[in-house]
Amino acid sequence: MTADRFAEKLLAWYDRHGRHDLPWHHNRTPYRVWVSEIMLQQTQVATVIPYYRAFMARFPDVQTLAEAPVDDVLSHWSGLGYYARARNLQRAARSVMDDFGGKFPQTREELESLTGIGRSTAAAIIAQAFGKRAAILDGNVKRVLARYHAVPGWPGQTSVLKQLWEHAEAHTPDERVRDYTQGIMDLGAMVCTRSRPACSDCPLQTGCKAYARGETGLYPGSRPKKVRPEKTTWMVILEDREGRILLQRRPPSGIWGGLWSLPELDPAYGAEELQEACEQNLGVDCGEPELIGGFRHTFSHYHLHIQPARLDVTGQSTVRDDAQHKWLYRHEALALGLPAPIRTLLTNPEQAALL
Repeated sequence: MTADRFAEKLLAWYDRHGRHDLPWHHNRTPYRVWVSEIMLQQTQVATVIPYYRAFMARFPDVQTLAEAPVDDVLSHWSGLGYYARARNLQRAARSVMDDFGGKFPQTREELESLTGIGRSTAAAIIAQAFGKRAAILDGNVKRVLARYHAVPGWPGQTSVLKQLWEHAEAHTPDERVRDYTQGIMDLGAMVCTRSRPACSDCPLQTGCKAYARGETGLYPGSRPKKVRPEKTTWMVILEDREGRILLQRRPPSGIWGGLWSLPELDPAYGAEELQEACEQNLGVDCGEPELIGGFRHTFSHYHLHIQPARLDVTGQSTVRDDAQHKWLYRHEALALGLPAPIRTLLTNPEQAALL
């Protein structure tokens, strides 16, 4: 199948079966397209839609996002995960305001100068927002092309990625590029899925080398397996006489960067040492701890075993509200940007233990 026939067949399928009514398809501005593309990185469309609508309602344009408090941005991202995306989104918004006079750049080079935008995301913005020809290569597209051309190896390898980009460039048409880019993403998400692809419904079945060989499961190649290390931490819910809970802001880099979370204590402490540990490490006098069911949360590079404990503040506390600490009622805490497991822990501890 020639490059033109590939695009022709894909577009015909998209016209009949593709997604034409996603929220970012309406009032299609570069800003709205950009936010959707960042949210869709490593997150499925169905999950993104409610977050996107709420985000747009609060931050309807790039200036509003650039000028918003970071806690407000993170609170609207809470639950989507990969929180560096939210921080990078706001940094890029500020760059658009400061470096481009509030107008979104239209070239790949300028777009890639913005924090959090790589080659494929820049191309998606160019195609979807401006209708200009640009080849994309997100996870869904990599899977379609790897199978269609039987490209061996893990797409994270430079040599494999280079081949996939060459195929992406070759297949991208000059016309209807907006529909084509949406169509090939939809095909990967809806038909050419990671497991059990619906090959009988695929418009590209005739030319697909992996299908012809009965080897769709081999493409794309898997990431080399690495054993995730296991880490453990205490997380303490310190509640004062007024019913307020102590939250700490996490460092800007690392897991849950910049979000508010519960204070952590070294797992070397035993349960009977938590009162003393809170006094020594947090400056808070507490009663005896009430242990809550622990749970494990998995990050991309390690597993974290979280053992929560609740302690009543019985005496004086040296901790005052500042840039890194806040005493908040639960409803106030839940309005902030919190990691999803911490939000669940504060609202439904029993459910957190099942995570």
